[in-house]
Amino acid sequence: METIGQDLATMVRTPLHADHVKALRDHGELRRLVAGDLLQDLGSPLTHFSYILSGEVEALDPTTGQRYGDATLGPTQFFGEISFLTGGSALVGARAVKATEVIAVPRETMLQLMSRIPEMSDIIITVFSARRRRQLESGQTPLTLIGAEVDRDIRAISAFAERNRIPARLMTLEEADAQAIAHQCNVAPATPAVILGKSEVIDPPTPKAVANRLGLDVDVAEMAKTVFDVLIVGGGPAGVAAGVYAGAEGMSALVLEDLTIGGQAGTSSRIENYMGFPTGISGADLCWRGEVQAMKFGTRFAVPRRASALEKLADGTFCVTMDDDSHVCARAIVVATGVQYRRLPIDRLPEFEGAGLYYAATQAEARFCHGTDAVVIGGGNSAGQAAMYLSRTAAHVHLLVRGESLAASMSDYLSSRLAADPRITIHYQTEMTALAGDRDLDCITVRDKSSDQLREIKTGAVFIMVGAAPNTDWLADAVTLDDKGFVSTGRDVGGGSTFATSAPGNFAEGDVRAAS
Repeated sequence: METIGQDLATMVRTPLHADHVKALRDHGELRRLVAGDLLQDLGSPLTHFSYILSGEVEALDPTTGQRYGDATLGPTQFFGEISFLTGGSALVGARAVKATEVIAVPRETMLQLMSRIPEMSDIIITVFSARRRRQLESGQTPLTLIGAEVDRDIRAISAFAERNRIPARLMTLEEADAQAIAHQCNVAPATPAVILGKSEVIDPPTPKAVANRLGLDVDVAEMAKTVFDVLIVGGGPAGVAAGVYAGAEGMSALVLEDLTIGGQAGTSSRIENYMGFPTGISGADLCWRGEVQAMKFGTRFAVPRRASALEKLADGTFCVTMDDDSHVCARAIVVATGVQYRRLPIDRLPEFEGAGLYYAATQAEARFCHGTDAVVIGGGNSAGQAAMYLSRTAAHVHLLVRGESLAASMSDYLSSRLAADPRITIHYQTEMTALAGDRDLDCITVRDKSSDQLREIKTGAVFIMVGAAPNTDWLADAVTLDDKGFVSTGRDVGGGSTFATSAPGNFAEGDVRAAS
C-alpha cells in the first residue's frame, strides 16, 4: 500500500543541481558554525532553509538531546522537515558536529525559489516527505502521550496526531519510562500528560494546544489583518483540492479544518478505488499528499479551526467567525465542510464517545481493540474497509448492516472480501439498541430485525459509520440549503457555475453540495 513518501533508507539521494545551489547562494547568507552550535532547536519556528557547504550536522533525538540514530548530514545535503512549508515548529533539532558552513535562506524567499524552480522543489519535498515517514515509522518523536488507555482527552490527541501525520509516542501510566518522564517534568504519578521533548508539558492537553505549539495553526492576529483571495472551509479531499488549485493559480488561500486534514475520507484505513493508487492508500495519507502539494504553492492551513458563522460585509468581503470568536476574511469562500456520520439515537451514546465508541478506524483507534471483539456499524465502503482493517488486530469483527444485503451500498470487490474472511461476521438486518459499561464501553445489545430477538456482544470498541449529515449549521441564512441541509448550487439557485451558491462569490464543493 502507498504511504506518505519514499523510504528514506532505500531512496536514491539526488543532490540539488549546481544552478539550484547558485540560487541559494544568491538569496541566502553564509553562516559559520563551530562544534556544538545549534542549527535548529526543537520546537522553534522553521524560519530558514539550511544547505550544508562543508562540515557535518547531526539531528538530535528530542528526548535525549543526543544524536538521532545515525542521522548526520554533510556537504551537498540540506537540513529541514516538511513543517518548513507552513512555517511550523521543528520536531527535530540539529547541531554542528565540527566546523560547518551553511547557506541559510529565509523561508519566504525559499518558497518563492521553490515555486520558480520546480525541479529543486521536487527534490526538497521528496526528502522532507521521506523524513516525516521515517519519524512516523521509527517512533523517535518529541511528542509523548501518557495515559491514553484511561483518558479520552489523550486519546483525542492521539487520533489528532495520527490523522495529521504528526509522529507521537504513546505510553501507558504503568510504564517505567512514562513514570520517569513524569517525574522529570514534575507531573504527578499516574497522571495523563502530553510532553514535548524532555520536559515541556503541554497544558491543557487538547488537540488545539498541541496544534498551536507545533505551529499547525495560523496566528489570530495574522488572520485578523489579512484578507485572503479565497478562504476554504473544510480540509477534506474537496477542500484540499481547492487549496491546490487556488495556490497553483497564484491566489492567497487559507484552508480551515476543525479537526484533521482529510475530513471523513481521512478516517478511511484503505482506499483502493481511487485512480493512481493500484495498491491502495489510506485516506489520511492521500489527503496528506494533497496538503503538501497545496503548501508547495503557498496555500496555508489552520488546524483545528471550526467555523461558526459566515457574514458578507458591505464591501463584498466575506468574514468567517470561528468558535473562539476570532475572525478571518476573504474575497471568496469555498464551502467544503462535507458531512459527518450520524449519531445513533441510543441512550448513553455521548458518554462513550472516545471511550469505546468511535467514528473512525485508523491506527489510533485500532490499538484499543487489540485481541478483543470489535463491532462496525454501517453498510458502505468506509464501514467495509474499517472491518477489513480492524480484523488484523481484533480477535473478531462483527459488521452490523441494517439492510438485507450490501449490493446497493458497497463495492463488489469489498463485499466479496468481507464474506470470505473468517475473522469477520456480517449480521444483516441487525441494529445496535443499547450500550453498557462503567467508565468505558464493555458491552452492547443488538436486535435482529427479522426475528426481533436481542442479544449481547462483549466489546470495548464500536465503530459507527452510518448515514451522512451535512456540516452546514454555521451557514445559517448565508446561502440556500435544500430540505436536507445540503448547499444548493448551480442552476438550482441561478448560479453561474456548477459550484456557485445563491451568494455571489460563495462556492460549494464535495459532499456538502446538494446532489454531489
